[in-house]
Amino acid sequence: MENEKTEKTPNRNTTEKLGSGKILPLVFKLTIPAVIAQLITFLYNIVDRMYVAKIDESGMDALAALGIVLPITLIIQAFANLVGLGGAPRASMKLGAGDEKEAVKIFNTSFVLLLCIGLVVSLTVFFTAEKLVLLFGCPLSAAGFASSYLKIYSSGTVFVLLAQGLNPFITAQGYSLTAMLSVLIGAIMNIALDPLFIFAMGMGVNGAGLATVVSQFISFIWIIIFFFSKKSIFSFGIKYMKPNARRIFTIVSLGFSPFVMTITECAIQIVFNVNLNLSTGGNKDYTAALTIMLSALQLIALPLNGLGYGLQPFVSYNYGKGNTDRLKKGITYVTVIAFVFAALVWSMSLAFPSVYAVLFSASDDVRAIVVKYTPFFLMGSIMFFVQMTLQNVNIALGQAKTALILAVMRKVVILIPLCFILTRFIGFKGVFLSEGIADLVAGIITAAVIFTSFPKVFGKREKEILLQNKDI
Repeated sequence: MENEKTEKTPNRNTTEKLGSGKILPLVFKLTIPAVIAQLITFLYNIVDRMYVAKIDESGMDALAALGIVLPITLIIQAFANLVGLGGAPRASMKLGAGDEKEAVKIFNTSFVLLLCIGLVVSLTVFFTAEKLVLLFGCPLSAAGFASSYLKIYSSGTVFVLLAQGLNPFITAQGYSLTAMLSVLIGAIMNIALDPLFIFAMGMGVNGAGLATVVSQFISFIWIIIFFFSKKSIFSFGIKYMKPNARRIFTIVSLGFSPFVMTITECAIQIVFNVNLNLSTGGNKDYTAALTIMLSALQLIALPLNGLGYGLQPFVSYNYGKGNTDRLKKGITYVTVIAFVFAALVWSMSLAFPSVYAVLFSASDDVRAIVVKYTPFFLMGSIMFFVQMTLQNVNIALGQAKTALILAVMRKVVILIPLCFILTRFIGFKGVFLSEGIADLVAGIITAAVIFTSFPKVFGKREKEILLQNKDI
């Protein structure tokens, strides 16, 4: 009897509420922490840039350097998404279908995948840092800053991948507040350590890299502690870590869409940097301005991404149970919320672009570029309520193929060719204009596809549940 009391007995009430709780309060409970987590991620992403921009004499070089490093860190994020955003919805579906054992196996397989990928990526990035930053279009004056930051960052890649890849498994159980806190803890540590390492200890850009690595390690520890607690349904077990080709495929096939979405985001930034570097003769002011505009884009995209990401456990769980009426209501609520948010932030960003220049302590030349071209760069971002929020819902429904096609269409089919074409004919202005045009066109196409495909997906699941009930 004593052994039974000390055994880990997960609290399943939180997970079960996904299929029975009141929908609108549940939507808010799941999405608000996820949105806050994404805003924290935004702060996490920009705090290094804000601090290094204040470094005496070399601030704009340092800012340009972090703009170059950003797409490389996105590649690392892509691998975390491949496993975390592929495995967590699959595990959630299994919980909804009542197959807890398979859900735990998916979790353990994901852990092993993240660990192995982290080791390989870490070594690769560390030994190729100098070549990578030049390949990605780094101005020569900023190359030293970029490569030194990247080497330090790569030393903590394993912890970055594990922290970001395992966090979705916390959300999948309905503990969105706990998942948010894991991001918040890292962000607070980063904000505290940045000025200490950069200025007090005189480490400069290297200090920013070290602060990020230490912060991610602390987030990783927090997340691991959660999975050893009684709250978690998912727990570590060596017997569940044995490689299984079918299980790995189910994880990677669903995670491939967010992986490609992130990788293509990286590709876009490389294309932007290369085209700016060539069309402006390596002028670091334009690279610094682009870094600021991309940060503004993130301010719109990340919270909308959080809305869809936060709703994923609700969507996957109820899809697994076949509760299509709950699905329709929950998705309708989050769509309206996403559109209102997108419209508000979009309109404010276009009306007051100078706010972003002030935020990053931009020089007068960089400020002028930001104020003039940010409205063109962000003009299509109002459609992110579909491209970010509903794309995550699409993934949670298991529609990996559709999500992948839509992600590739916006970035690879429309944006990248458009950037090269416009830059050739109108110079550097084409970089800023191509983003806005591509977001607008791709957003309209994505909306048409998603709003016509969702009813078909619901109808198909209803038929599957009817057949299962007849067999019983």
